[in-house]
Amino acid sequence: MLLEDLQVVLKVAEFRSITAAAASLDMRTATASAALKRVESTLGVELFIRTTRQLRLSYAGERYVPQCEQALLMLDQARQNMKDDLDIVDGELRIALSSDLGRNLVIPWLDEFMDTHPKVSLKTNVSDSNIDFYRDSVDIALRYGSPADANLYGFKICNVPVPLCATQAYLDNNGTPKHPHDLVTHNVSLLPALRYHS
Repeated sequence: MLLEDLQVVLKVAEFRSITAAAASLDMRTATASAALKRVESTLGVELFIRTTRQLRLSYAGERYVPQCEQALLMLDQARQNMKDDLDIVDGELRIALSSDLGRNLVIPWLDEFMDTHPKVSLKTNVSDSNIDFYRDSVDIALRYGSPADANLYGFKICNVPVPLCATQAYLDNNGTPKHPHDLVTHNVSLLPALRYHS
């Protein structure tokens, strides 16, 4: 019986469906079903009562699943404590970038990050559309300005250099600023600092 098999059991208990559990774990339904059968065979009991319309926990499953969940949480915490002690950074990081930030600023940061933490698997989503953290499976997003969603937390990570540009016609009509303080009287559109959203 593998730890991965126990993860399948917990997902099946959560979704009450082998198919939904498999989709959540990004595996084939047949693979999830085989994992569940291995666990039940090892334990010598059926954890779920299967009918044509639904799947529910058996009496043995109701007793086993909560303890199994606690055991896996303890193992995960022990593993995390070990990583913290050894200063190990690993796992998958899913990051969303707007296209201009990705091309012009962030890519060198990511290269340096991956060189420093080679055990991290990085998935990037480059898009200028709004990010739904639940639908798009994203851990962090780098965007200009503060998040519009009150449920998201954002903080400033850097200033983005922004060139000031004007047409000759604008300067002819409004004059050429000589000092940054002069910009107060001009029609200026500036991008705010880059922020991290999570």
